Amino acid sequence: MVREVAEETGIRVTETHYFASQPWPFPASLMVGFHAEAQHSAVRLDEELEDARWFSSEEIAASPAALLPAPYTIARRLLDAWYLKVTGQALAVVA
Repeated sequence: MVREVAEETGIRVTETHYFASQPWPFPASLMVGFHAEAQHSAVRLDEELEDARWFSSEEIAASPAALLPAPYTIARRLLDAWYLKVTGQALAVVA
């Protein structure tokens, strides 16, 4: 995971912690989610990613529900856990 993040974004991460996994149908794979600490915030994209950027907890809280991952996805569960840790509150989705 550390190597993959560095290859795709140029960001060195430490303090990695497994969060959860979810079946992924492309092709019959398993998606795994981790929380990690970024050592810097400068993003450098490689050819695998179209976009990558940082969002503050305020920006996430102001996002309409249609822009956030669906509640049943690992992406959303990672986001919800991070938001709770950062703010001490559950993420209330804007309708």
